[in-house]
Amino acid sequence: MTTHLVDPAEVTSRRILAIDDEEANVLLLRSVLEREGYRDIHTLTDPTRAMRAYIDLQPDIVLLDLMMPEVDGFALLEAFSRHDRAEEFRPVLVLTADTTVQARRRALSLGAKDFVSKPFDVIEVALRIGNLLETRILYERLRQYPSAGAEL
Repeated sequence: MTTHLVDPAEVTSRRILAIDDEEANVLLLRSVLEREGYRDIHTLTDPTRAMRAYIDLQPDIVLLDLMMPEVDGFALLEAFSRHDRAEEFRPVLVLTADTTVQARRRALSLGAKDFVSKPFDVIEVALRIGNLLETRILYERLRQYPSAGAEL
């Protein structure tokens, strides 16, 4: 029996921003997320508009492709990290066809919290998204009690 630290309804109520220049990829992600019960889903196929969307939407998680024209995912990771406060935890899950060790290391060093290669298993990606959102929620709860965090 699985016990949840966070109510699954709280996880599925969170805001998701998916950024990929391929329309088919964002449609697939939207379909997977809706099937899992997520409703606050925003998708973007123009990476030049990604930073504005990130600021305006304040997503709880970002699903990010790396290989995009004009502004690639690495540049967006850098921009996201410059925008967020140091004490903030806003996970980015990279979904990319670039399977090189260099891409994985670079994305993770720039702040991505997880990395999945395309083509991906939709169930695994849904589980990873849920896990990252649960971690964000728990982090937010811990931040409400600063003295408790000092004891960890």
